[in-house]
Amino acid sequence: MLKAIPFIMLDGKAAEAIRFYEEALGATVVFKQTFGESPGGENFSSEEQERLAHSVLRIGDTQLFAADIDSDFPYKEGNQVNICLTTADVNQSRQFFQALQQGGQVNIPLEEVHFSPAYGVVTDRFGVTFQIFTVKPHNSTH
Repeated sequence: MLKAIPFIMLDGKAAEAIRFYEEALGATVVFKQTFGESPGGENFSSEEQERLAHSVLRIGDTQLFAADIDSDFPYKEGNQVNICLTTADVNQSRQFFQALQQGGQVNIPLEEVHFSPAYGVVTDRFGVTFQIFTVKPHNSTH
């Protein structure tokens, strides 16, 4: 399994953008989680808890991800749209991450996190940002 999914990263406006895409594009929200709802969410400020950690929208036969950027990967013009390479294989994720970082920049090292056995963010030498996401074996949201 391999998917390349557009991932829109916003600065506190992800919920507003989702409502807009529902109306403008007929998008359906398949999954939505705030930072407050994620593991360790109680450690965020009340404002940060309201920000969207991740969402999955379905538009026709395709998916679109949207979230608010957190402090690990600060918002700046140009990184609003990422490509999320989604695999079911940790080794394939490592290969992609290693290849894309050649001449590029690691933004978040590839490692196990609460939602993925291997997740990281890398900007390639052309300035394109990729989120490498490995699906947990029982995770059917992506």
